[in-house]
Amino acid sequence: MCGTCGCGEAGVRVTELGTAAPAHGHGHGHASGHASGHGHTPGDGHTPGDRHVPGAGRVVALEEDILGANDALAAENRRVLTERGVLAVNLMSSPGSGKTTLLVRTLVDVGAELRMSVVEGDQETLLDAERIGATGTRVVQVNTGAGCHLDATMLARAMAALAPPRGSVMVVENVGNLVCPALFDLGENAKVVLASVTEGDDKPLKYPHMFRAATLVVLNILFLAVAIYNTRARNEVLTKIIDRCLEMPAR
Repeated sequence: MCGTCGCGEAGVRVTELGTAAPAHGHGHGHASGHASGHGHTPGDGHTPGDRHVPGAGRVVALEEDILGANDALAAENRRVLTERGVLAVNLMSSPGSGKTTLLVRTLVDVGAELRMSVVEGDQETLLDAERIGATGTRVVQVNTGAGCHLDATMLARAMAALAPPRGSVMVVENVGNLVCPALFDLGENAKVVLASVTEGDDKPLKYPHMFRAATLVVLNILFLAVAIYNTRARNEVLTKIIDRCLEMPAR
């Protein structure tokens, strides 16, 4: 169980499209020889009840342990990617904001030129990975089970299956969620947040950690704004979203 967000790690599966079974037969998020970004191993001084011990200090300590372990694995991912000259982009948004549609169009337009490959993150199904694979792009699906975000361990497993070529671009489409993906470094070069105008103009205020962590914010589904708002209201909504993103304190 993740002490930071409360999601579970059991049932994580990494599947390379075109294979009959997950690339790794074990159903958890631990890479061999490394500590996981979630939970603790037996004998490490933590008990299953640790997360429920009264006192904010203990909870904070556990969260620091989890994020610290994840950051160490993220640093190793970053080292491997840098060594291979691979540009890694972590694509994040709420569900239904158009991540996969934007990614498919990008792959069709410049995927071959940039030698792009994709890691797809979802709790269940291969649906998005199949859409990506239909463009001819190499793709690996990570199903997180009860998990609400990808972490550095999951990406390490996915990278081992995907083997992005040197000098290429790897896009990680994270689980649709505006909360936890902002907290977990994967080892990426850039975090890109997709914001749909249909979500309203208050999302940067409600989810400041996500927008503060973003390297780039992309406004999406603008065509619906034309149908939903008149010209003045549409411009006000777009201006508010942009202004609120720009007002985010520096990281």
